[in-house]
Amino acid sequence: MGGRIRTVVFGGSFDPVHNGHIALAREIVGRGIAGEVWFMLTPQNPHKQDCRLTDENVRLRMLQMALGDEPRFVACDFEFSLPRPSYTLNTLNALEEAYPDREFVLLVGADNWEKFDKWYKGDEIVERFGLVVYPRGNEEPPPLPPGVVWLNARLHDISSTQVRALVASGGDVSAFVSPKVREFIVENELYK
Repeated sequence: MGGRIRTVVFGGSFDPVHNGHIALAREIVGRGIAGEVWFMLTPQNPHKQDCRLTDENVRLRMLQMALGDEPRFVACDFEFSLPRPSYTLNTLNALEEAYPDREFVLLVGADNWEKFDKWYKGDEIVERFGLVVYPRGNEEPPPLPPGVVWLNARLHDISSTQVRALVASGGDVSAFVSPKVREFIVENELYK
């Protein structure tokens, strides 16, 4: 157990990945919660079936560009080869089997924690893998069961939805995404 690398799984559609995502991962590694963060790109979110997403390979490319200078962050396409939609427990089980040298922990926002009882076998995720919960606003940590840690971190007030809307309206997203991602969005005329 002691020799395994503690790895936080940060799942999301990352459409696009933005500076807030990166800052959150830096907090996790900087505070010693984990040795690395895997940005698990979700091809299809089981909770957002009606949502239209940018092609997964395009999102993966942006994620790779944004994480290129971060040796402890991994742009992970592991779910691409799993049945869709991939429920989080299935992903974690498959990760554990594929990477026995790692101890996986799931990262979720406080908004998802509030409805975690609706997740597929959420109690088993908590029991077997544990959770790190980050605030979405200025909320105080609720009472948490064993295996769940509250990450008291200052968040960047930006979302992927806002980035897409800003691009669509012709706005400048330089403050919200990495220069390489901004350039890629412009060159490929994404979110127009």
